[in-house]
Amino acid sequence: MGEGKAVLGVLEEVEAVERALTASGFPTVRLPLRPPVDRVKDVLESVEGDVVFNLFEGFDGSAESEAVVADLIAETERPFTGCPGDALSLALDKKRAKELLQAAGVSTPRYQLLSPETLPSFGLRLPCIVKPCGEDASHGLSEESVTYDRASLQKQVRKVSALFGGEALVEEFLDGREFNATVLGNGRPVVLPISEIVYSLPAASPRILTFAAKWDVGSVYFEGTRPVCPADIDLDLQRRIIEIALSAFDLLGCRGYARVDLRLDAEGQPNVLEVNPNPDISPQSGVSRQAQAAGMTYGQLVEEVVRLALGRQP
Repeated sequence: MGEGKAVLGVLEEVEAVERALTASGFPTVRLPLRPPVDRVKDVLESVEGDVVFNLFEGFDGSAESEAVVADLIAETERPFTGCPGDALSLALDKKRAKELLQAAGVSTPRYQLLSPETLPSFGLRLPCIVKPCGEDASHGLSEESVTYDRASLQKQVRKVSALFGGEALVEEFLDGREFNATVLGNGRPVVLPISEIVYSLPAASPRILTFAAKWDVGSVYFEGTRPVCPADIDLDLQRRIIEIALSAFDLLGCRGYARVDLRLDAEGQPNVLEVNPNPDISPQSGVSRQAQAAGMTYGQLVEEVVRLALGRQP
């Protein structure tokens, strides 16, 4: 049920972008893609066009196909919006992304990859949050994802490993304020006004952005999760978040637009939770909200994404 709502959300995004492009005078052709992935290039080459607005988010059960399709678009030598395949692939591999951030000195929560077989090697501080290692859009995140003892940790690692295959990403849970920052640009990107995720949940419910918070209208998490943009923060914290977001954007090889999710640790230091290349840009999305706070209409945001795609061409 929840997965279906996520798919409908993508289709609503496609329709909104198409309407905005048409209103701006761009003739459009919608290209639905179907597996297998090796047929995608033929579909792309079957139509004329100056630029591909890439809203593809992967075939069902094959999250890695999102990066493969971006690479296939690049092979057509046609400009396309958003991030290249390498950035999409790297962001999806949360372990590799965190290694890259840590090596560059960008703070991110301590973590381990664990499977039911390697649980005895657990060496982090509880509480921890257990996530799928290669998913996005909050897939696999629920109230049970935050674990406060070894028994609940073991149960959640087994569940995530069984549902998503392979190992689970286990991170030390940071319970500080949560922010996200949209980075827009290529060679000299800018950060749009920062947004804070404000939670008003029952005391027993951990403050995390669950799948239900995004897609299950009427649920406790949907009703108790509210974005506030611009965030009510001082100039020093704003500067630090901007600096970290730009670093993460660059380190993962992002282009065009991406969203960086951060959380404060006990010392008030922003930590990168995830980097999201090609995030949702529907009118109700965080990206659109931050663009509006920067003085952009939705149509101007869509036009800017196209302009950035064209600007990457020789």
